[in-house]
Amino acid sequence: MTGCGGEDSVSITVFDEMGNSGAAVVAAALAAEIAAGFGERAESPLSLVARAGDDIVAGLNAASHWGWCYIRHLWVQADWRRRGLGIRLLAEAETQARARSCVGVYVDTFSPDAALFYARAGFAQFGLIEGFPAGHARIFLHKRLT
Repeated sequence: MTGCGGEDSVSITVFDEMGNSGAAVVAAALAAEIAAGFGERAESPLSLVARAGDDIVAGLNAASHWGWCYIRHLWVQADWRRRGLGIRLLAEAETQARARSCVGVYVDTFSPDAALFYARAGFAQFGLIEGFPAGHARIFLHKRLT
C-alpha cells in the first residue's frame, strides 16, 4: 500500500535535540491544527516566589491556557516545609487563575506525599500511570474553581 506520493519517497531524520528547524515546523503545524479545532491556546505564564529576606525559599511556576491553569512546579525548601508556604502559594495561584477567568487548575506529580497535599487542598485525582518512573507512578489531579 502506498500513501500520497509514495511512502518510499519519504525519509525520516532523527535529532537528539529540539533546537532544530524540523522541530519548529512540527510544533508550528500542530499548533495551527489545534488552534483551528479548539481555539487559540493563548498561554500566559505565572510565577510566584516566596522569599525570606533575599533568599528564595519556595515558588510555583504555572501557565494558563484554554481556561485552565497548569501548575508545572511547586517547590518549598526542605527546612521551610510544613509552615504553610505551599498552601499559600497554591491559594495565590488559584486566585490568579480566577483573575484569568480559569475554570480549574491541574497538576501532575510523582510524589504520593504531594498528591496527598493536593487532595487536602481540594484536588481530585483523575489519572495515574503506573511504572512512570519505574517503581513509582505519575499522578494527575485537578480542581474546579467554579
